[in-house]
Amino acid sequence: MTLPNWITFSRLLGIPFLLYGLHNPTPEARWICLTIFLVASLTDWLDGYLARKLNQISDLGKFLDPLVDKLLVLAPLLALIELGQIPAWGVFLILARELAIAGWRVSQPKITGANIWGKLKTVSQIVAIALLIAPLPQVWQLPSIIAFWVSVLLTLISGLIYLLPQKDSINTSDNSLGAKE
Repeated sequence: MTLPNWITFSRLLGIPFLLYGLHNPTPEARWICLTIFLVASLTDWLDGYLARKLNQISDLGKFLDPLVDKLLVLAPLLALIELGQIPAWGVFLILARELAIAGWRVSQPKITGANIWGKLKTVSQIVAIALLIAPLPQVWQLPSIIAFWVSVLLTLISGLIYLLPQKDSINTSDNSLGAKE
């Protein structure tokens, strides 16, 4: 286990506190949950930065990082369903995409890192969840819900892009066929 992988794993430690704090949320508990969520989310950037800087990118990290990200995102989303802040079917779309991509990745011979769409998806989810957790005035309710639906949309788009055949692999197979003819 490298330092970046330990940092990735440490994000899991915040999840029980998030779930506990959001179970019966007071404004104070929500601020604490928001802090825990944002600190855990920042470690996502930190572990990737350190993995590149220390040249410690590993297959374990490529597997563990997105898995922990999914758990860190889904845990508060499930709590927010229970609080009646977001609809379950929106979270289902996120969960379905994440399970589909995880299943697809398992069948691939090489584990690849996230592309720009995956990173946009993650950032949009973090922003939406942060807005939904924070005990903001009523005027923030609509922007928070809009941020949630934007994150759902980006989640679905990134999933489709991830599953679609890459142009490079198509060109490679076309070129190999052309060279044989």
